[in-house]
Amino acid sequence: MTSPLTTPTSDGRWTPRLWGTLLVLCAAMFLDALDVSMVGVALPSIGADLGLSTSTLQWIVSGYILGYGGLLLLGGRTADLLGRRQVFLVALGVFALASLLGGLVDSGPLLIASRFIKGLSAAFTAPAGLSIITTTFAEGPLRNRALAIYTTCAATGFSMGLVLSGLLTEASWRLTMLLPAPIALIALVAGLKLLPRSAREKDHNGYDIPGAVLGTASMLLLVFTVVQAPEVGWASARTLLSFLAVAVLLTAFVAVERRSPGPLIRLGVLRSGNQIRAQLGAIAFFGSYVGFQFLTTLYMQSLLGWSALHTALAFLPAGALVALSSTKVGSIVDRFGTQRLIAVGFGLMVVGYALFLQIDLDPVYAATILPSMLLIGAACALVFPSLNIQATNGVDDHEQGMVSGLLNTSVQVGGAIFLAVVTAVVTAGAPDRPTPQAVLDSYRPGFAVVACVAVAGLLITLTGLRRSRPARQSVVVAKSTVREAEADRVPVRD
Repeated sequence: MTSPLTTPTSDGRWTPRLWGTLLVLCAAMFLDALDVSMVGVALPSIGADLGLSTSTLQWIVSGYILGYGGLLLLGGRTADLLGRRQVFLVALGVFALASLLGGLVDSGPLLIASRFIKGLSAAFTAPAGLSIITTTFAEGPLRNRALAIYTTCAATGFSMGLVLSGLLTEASWRLTMLLPAPIALIALVAGLKLLPRSAREKDHNGYDIPGAVLGTASMLLLVFTVVQAPEVGWASARTLLSFLAVAVLLTAFVAVERRSPGPLIRLGVLRSGNQIRAQLGAIAFFGSYVGFQFLTTLYMQSLLGWSALHTALAFLPAGALVALSSTKVGSIVDRFGTQRLIAVGFGLMVVGYALFLQIDLDPVYAATILPSMLLIGAACALVFPSLNIQATNGVDDHEQGMVSGLLNTSVQVGGAIFLAVVTAVVTAGAPDRPTPQAVLDSYRPGFAVVACVAVAGLLITLTGLRRSRPARQSVVVAKSTVREAEADRVPVRD
């Protein structure tokens, strides 16, 4: 239920309380992205200071992904059942404490544990924050504008994290771990005053404990298996048995959800074509971008010899473009609908990724790299807000946390899977004699995989446009026909 303190004024302007609510939620999203991007650049310094091996360093990143991706489904439903405000604030407090711990420890295992706890807390703040927005801002232009600003904070945080990590690591890697703590604390204090109170779901049919156990276990094992597969081998007995176990757990999870009176995920929500396209689009969008960012970072630092800061600044135009467009995307969605914008965005991504197939060992940044960054930045500005809007439109308030958790799970699982696939492709093509040109040639199949994933996202989106075209061409003015014509803008909940 929307609070009078968080409703727009009669002329449509947002009140200070409404802006404050959005800023608190944006701060949490900003921190999630900031934390992920900062750690990657700091890994060499962490390894040298704590005496950690490469495989151990991997778990500083993977520990966060494991906690985040594995518990999002549970986090989303918990927000619906126990209250979005309460869950968000408690998880944000845990995030602040884990950030403080990560900056003070002198042990690799403790640092990895702090990263897992941070990922776990983000698995609760992300769906709770998104569902607070979708239940505070009415569906339509108000929500579209809010979600455009909210999702922009992720790209801004990621871009700023790359730059800040390059600066902070020069002084100490501990600063990269500690920086999120005061920001999270300020957001927590502001949230206590500004976030609207949300009632717990009183009419639910009990807690789906078997579903929670099976869903969480299957997601944890899936992310763990994908993260470890490049190291232990995709065809190894351990990887194959782990995937088999994931399949068994997911099958059991679906069986439990079909029979549960209060399921962790109401499977009926996935009967909507728009919902399925949003989830698959999220997998393709983030999976392709993470793979691209990984390969491009290797190319710039390993082959071109650029510093961490130089590399971060090379990515900055994409993030800056997303940030500058944040207040405009909502109105564009209102006019053209989510399906069209997602299709255009994926098209831009395909072109941007394909351009990187032409890179060489002596690039002119303005002519070869900058165009790709601008295309990908424009794509992110269009696709990510539109996916969030499409996934949450037409969903009842009491299921917003569930859908938000599902969307964030798709994002994280997509990133983990396709990063592992791209890593495997590049590793398989590694030359016996690693000359710079041979190494660059081994990267090209990885960039091709990234472009193919974006093409898949585009094709998935186009199926929605084809379905809605006959309705738009109809001259019948009956209300039912009008609703069909707008199906790509406001998904109807099944």
